[in-house]
Amino acid sequence: MKPPASALARYLDFLGTERRLAAHTLAAYSRDGALLGMLSQGREPGELGATDIRRFIGALHARGLSPRSLARLLSSWRGFFDWLARHREIAANPCKGIRAPRAARTLPEALSPDEATLLVALDDESDAGIRDRALFELAYSCGLRVSELTGLDVGRIDPDAGEARITGKGSKTRIVPVGAPALEALARWMPVRDRLAAPDEKALFIGRSGRRLSPREVQRRIKVRAAAAGLAVDVHPHMLRHSFASHVLQSSGDLRAVQEMLGHASISSTQVYTHLDFQHLAKVYDAAHPRARRKG
Repeated sequence: MKPPASALARYLDFLGTERRLAAHTLAAYSRDGALLGMLSQGREPGELGATDIRRFIGALHARGLSPRSLARLLSSWRGFFDWLARHREIAANPCKGIRAPRAARTLPEALSPDEATLLVALDDESDAGIRDRALFELAYSCGLRVSELTGLDVGRIDPDAGEARITGKGSKTRIVPVGAPALEALARWMPVRDRLAAPDEKALFIGRSGRRLSPREVQRRIKVRAAAAGLAVDVHPHMLRHSFASHVLQSSGDLRAVQEMLGHASISSTQVYTHLDFQHLAKVYDAAHPRARRKG
């Protein structure tokens, strides 16, 4: 007779079949659950209390795990215990009320509008160059995550409506506007893509193999492009997402619209860009106001 599946295995099955989480997200939940099992030393989830969870978090913090990583881990464990409580497999969630150590808030890095334009509009007539122009024009135009870019299939962009249908975190779909330069770059890429794509390949952006472009390759290509554009900063794909949010917020001041376009579940995730906006205004003030600084 086959032994019953563990609580973690059943939870992961729920996340995969009912929540339909992406494979890399499921893998992260699996790692988090395995770490909990290791720290528990074989004890069942129902045997754990708040004191145990606090001890686990303290031990991981002492090993050097960052407050941000601990907060993410606690969130993962909290979801697992919530699921067990709903199924009456435990009496209460031992993670309830427990918080990770407070982290110093760091602002996301963003390019200036001129730097972003220089990066995405770099002219390169090679097949890879035409693809990269479309790829990064779209990333900056829509503020997409690298996983959203590489996950895009042909047909998810509507050039007539100027819209893209994006599948984001938690398999949630949102519609975002696409700017004219990105649409033009995509129109140039599509004939090249159709010539290079492997049979039955659905991906919008493909690599040399004719198959879907990987996030790692996107990270590599943006660094090559930044060097060619002469940018003296360490550019990564997420920087274009930060730049999009910062520049739209500076121009519009509409935090809620930026939240929707980024696909943030909570407005608090978007509010960090108000700090970037303030930094920009502070620089303008320091440069322009006659009494902004004391004279030496």
